[in-house]
Amino acid sequence: MSAPVEGLETVLRPFGASTMLPGAAYTSDAVLAWERRHLFAGSWLCLGRTAELADGVTQRAVMAGDLSVLLTFPGGREFESARDEQRGRTASSITDGPRAFANVCRHRAHEVVDPGAAHDRPALVCPYHGWSYELTGELKAAPRMGPDLARGELGLVGLPAHDWHGWTFVNATATARPFTEHLGSLDALVAPYRPEELVVKARHRYEVAANWKVVVENYHECYHCPQIHPALCAVSPPNSGDNYPADGAWVGGAMELREHAVTMSLDGSSRGIPIAGADPRTVRYLGLFPNLLLSLHPDYVLTHVLEPLAPARTRITCEWLFPAAVADPTYAVEFWDLTNRQDWAACESVQRGVSSPHYRPGPLAPNEDAVYDWITLIARAYHEGSRQPGFD
Repeated sequence: MSAPVEGLETVLRPFGASTMLPGAAYTSDAVLAWERRHLFAGSWLCLGRTAELADGVTQRAVMAGDLSVLLTFPGGREFESARDEQRGRTASSITDGPRAFANVCRHRAHEVVDPGAAHDRPALVCPYHGWSYELTGELKAAPRMGPDLARGELGLVGLPAHDWHGWTFVNATATARPFTEHLGSLDALVAPYRPEELVVKARHRYEVAANWKVVVENYHECYHCPQIHPALCAVSPPNSGDNYPADGAWVGGAMELREHAVTMSLDGSSRGIPIAGADPRTVRYLGLFPNLLLSLHPDYVLTHVLEPLAPARTRITCEWLFPAAVADPTYAVEFWDLTNRQDWAACESVQRGVSSPHYRPGPLAPNEDAVYDWITLIARAYHEGSRQPGFD
C-alpha cells in the first residue's frame, strides 16, 4: 500500500533536523479517510468510560473510525452510573467487562443496532429479518431458516476489547498487536492514580475547527504557554519538567507545580482530595495513541477523548475524574475550560495556516521532543502503510 502522505523524508530525520508534517496530513479528505480506517479502527481506540457506556444498557453501537462496532454488557441491568454519588459505584465495581462485535448481522449484513443507539434488552435483535443473538455473540434465533442452518457457525464476529482503568478500548479491525504491547510502559505511570476508582464529576464537549493531530501536537508542548496561558504559567513553570522515554504507542511527560500551588487551578489551591499514591508536586501529561489524552493531577484526572469529524473539525470530550467524596469540581473545571478555549483558538489558527498555499513544514524547538515523538509515530504509520504504530 502506498503512503497516504508524500514528503515524509524531512519529518523522519533525527530530532533537531526534522520538520512538522506536510499540509496534506491536516487538510486532505483522503488522508483522514485512511486514518479513520488504519489509525482509529485499526488501532486500540478509546471509546470512553466503561461505566458510562454500560450505564443502564446491555448493548450499545458506536463508530470506531469508519467501522460500526457493537458493545455488549452481559450484566448491564445491574450497572449503576459512575456518577451515582449515593452508591459510589465506579468502573471498578463492574465485573463483566465489555464485549465487542462487528455490528454486522450474519444473514444479510444489516447493522444489528443503529450506530449511536443503545438498548436494555436481554438479546440482540437485527431489525431487518429478526435474527437474534445472545449478548455473548452466539446466534440465538433465525426465524424460518429451517433445521439445517449451521447456527454454531453464524455468531457475531468478535472483536478485541479491553477495559483499562475504567476506559473501554476496542480494535475494530481485529488486526492490532496485543493491548499490553500497545500500552508499553504507560501503565506504570497511570496506575498510581487508580483512575478506575475515580468518578466523572464534570464533562464538557467541544467542537474545534482544527485537525485532530493539531490538537494533540498542541497538547504535547508548552512552548506556547507563555504567550497564551498566563493562568497556567502562574501555577506551573512552562519550562519545568521533562518528557518520558516511551515504549508502546504513547508519548508524554510531566511538569512541576510552583511552590505555592498544590494543583492546577486558578489560584493553585484545591477543593478536592489528594489521590493516595499520586505524585504531589507534578502533573503528568500523557497521550495514548490515537485519541486519549490523560492529564494526571495530585487530586484529579482530566481526559480529552478526540473524534475527527472532518479534516478541519474535531469533537473533543473532556471529563474530570475525582474521588467519589469530592462535592465541588468547579475549581478544576474552570481552570481547564479556560485553558482549553485558549488552546482551541490557537489550534484553529494553526489549521488556517496549514491550509494556506504558503505553508511549508517548519522546524521543532528544542523542548518539543514529545511533539517529535508524536509526529514521527504518525509519519512512520503513513510510510509503512497499515502497520500498527509504536516505538519498537
